Amino acid sequence: MSPPGRLIRRLSCWLPSNLFKYKFNFGALMAEARSTLLWADSKKIKEEFDLQILTMLGPKSEEDLAKSVKASKAADKTKLSSKEASITANDGNAALQNGDTTTCGLSILELLRNAPFHKPGENHKSEGYVITPNTKDLLQQHLKITAGKVRTRFPPEPNGILHIGHAKAININFGYAAAHGGTCFLRYDDTNPEKEEEKFFVGIRDMVEWLGYTPSAITHSSDYFDQLYTWAVELIERGLAYVCHQRPEEVRGRDPPPSPWRNRPKHESIKLFQDMKHGKFDEGEATLRLKLTLEEGKVDPVAYRIKYVSHHRTGDAWCIYPTYDYTHCLCDSIEHITHSLCTKEFQSRRSSYYWLCNALNIYCPVQWEYGRLNMHHTVVSKRKIAKLIEHGIVRDWDDPRLFTLTALRRRGFPAEAINKFCASLGLTGAQITIHPEALEATVRDVLNSSAHRRMMVLEAIRVELSELPDDAPSLITVPNIPGDDAAGSHQVAFASVIYIDASDFREADERGYRRLTPTQSVGLRHSGYVISVQDVVREAGKVVCIKASCAQATASNKPKAFIHWVARPALCEVRLYDRLFIHESPEDPAVVPEGFLSDINPSSLTVVSDAMVDGSLVGAAPFTSYQFERVGFFSVDPDSSEEKLVFNRTVGLKEDKGKN
Repeated sequence: MSPPGRLIRRLSCWLPSNLFKYKFNFGALMAEARSTLLWADSKKIKEEFDLQILTMLGPKSEEDLAKSVKASKAADKTKLSSKEASITANDGNAALQNGDTTTCGLSILELLRNAPFHKPGENHKSEGYVITPNTKDLLQQHLKITAGKVRTRFPPEPNGILHIGHAKAININFGYAAAHGGTCFLRYDDTNPEKEEEKFFVGIRDMVEWLGYTPSAITHSSDYFDQLYTWAVELIERGLAYVCHQRPEEVRGRDPPPSPWRNRPKHESIKLFQDMKHGKFDEGEATLRLKLTLEEGKVDPVAYRIKYVSHHRTGDAWCIYPTYDYTHCLCDSIEHITHSLCTKEFQSRRSSYYWLCNALNIYCPVQWEYGRLNMHHTVVSKRKIAKLIEHGIVRDWDDPRLFTLTALRRRGFPAEAINKFCASLGLTGAQITIHPEALEATVRDVLNSSAHRRMMVLEAIRVELSELPDDAPSLITVPNIPGDDAAGSHQVAFASVIYIDASDFREADERGYRRLTPTQSVGLRHSGYVISVQDVVREAGKVVCIKASCAQATASNKPKAFIHWVARPALCEVRLYDRLFIHESPEDPAVVPEGFLSDINPSSLTVVSDAMVDGSLVGAAPFTSYQFERVGFFSVDPDSSEEKLVFNRTVGLKEDKGKN
């Protein structure tokens, strides 16, 4: 019986039949099935559920149908009124809608404990794994080296800063190893020296550790250059590789012409390959190619190419560098990786992965693919981000309008929120494109329970209080997080001169406006006082000061609303962010025909240079997050100092629906 069927049959054993018929919430059962069948097609699971329910309960009655229609309309209304956590799947195989998650709040470790991967040493049981006469012996040797433990790796190219898609890869690779008591290597795929920089090596490690993971070892593909070269010579000797002189432009595109050098004698290719290594050819004049065809139809992929570029670790020792197609699987084999976890686009490389390991008669790991994470309203291509920096649209890789991990940290996104978000996506094979509001909703939930509250005004109006009681305190104790005594408290200054936000005052009464007006009093948050307008001072037609009376709040003068304020404040700079691109898909030529650089939102950054903040924040540490009451969540920017406070707006409050 199918898993959905077993769940329904199991439930029917203890649930009274008069309650079961179409009145039970099947969402929990669906979630349990999805958490068990992590790689299954969500649509197929739903179809199986419908079939099992129909078989057990029979057709719906008129009463059931009437209720279903009513519930459906209510659900549609809810979906239309909320865009938080909306997710679309590009390939149509899976779609997570509002209120529907595949993981039911599971952490990444809980999710990956049930991942349907093979056990260490049972590589041969995986679908598509190629078994050779030496497979058993190689697996036994492998188990001795790994002690039967899970071993994964995160293998980024050090040619740019990691982005939100990499966060999913980090969580899956490090998370799967942690969930099974194993180890995970951080391996830099440093085979393209012309694009690699030291800051990228440092930045990658920083982001892995920021997300809470410690690599069991840090390795480099360049650690194995000697072994990779030896294996390349061995492939030539076995008639499985050859030196080719077709130029790069000749082999691009569909159906390139076959190489006229494919069947050249082995000894000739060995001699030419050595000549390549010794610098006797110009760049592009010769390559080493493998004799195989990939699933995507690509024939004879390149294994080595010539690059006269100094390498950051090996210097000028090499002028030939291996490609990803050649390096990746062999490094996995050298490091005895048990699970080579990668995104779906590398599925077309699986045949070369297994082919190379088996051709060299070495241990062959198992490659598993999962769906890549993409994000609307952004670009994550390193080349395109570099163009944004070059054109002065963003200032660097950590500009908070980007979705690189350094940018998200600078904007104030907690690592915990990013990890939770990645866990919520599950382990589908579908490539999904997420709206930023889904990630921001998770960020908001985490910050709501962790960020200390403070008060800030973006556009200040001076308020002079008269009739301030003699016993009015000069300091007011305010809880850091209301309702959480363990979070402690802080003190804010109170004086006869305070500042309120311009949005909290109107000179004319407006229907529905509940803030301060000449005829409407308002309360001051946390103070216990109510203020009323006595006079309004203008300069050049602009309100610059309000003179107001001040009295303790009582049952008789209880105000309709309370507003935030600051006294003896510190001046600060506040940076407010919106989407960097106008359209959801700035890289789609059908949507933005003139290219992504033409789609920049001119209002993506607003700088308020004269905002005022609670003076207790002077000296706050960079990256510290705060919730400024009624304004939003903010993070202290690294540019901040005791002389100049700088804050980045992270996300708005929940009532702002995530809009920045």
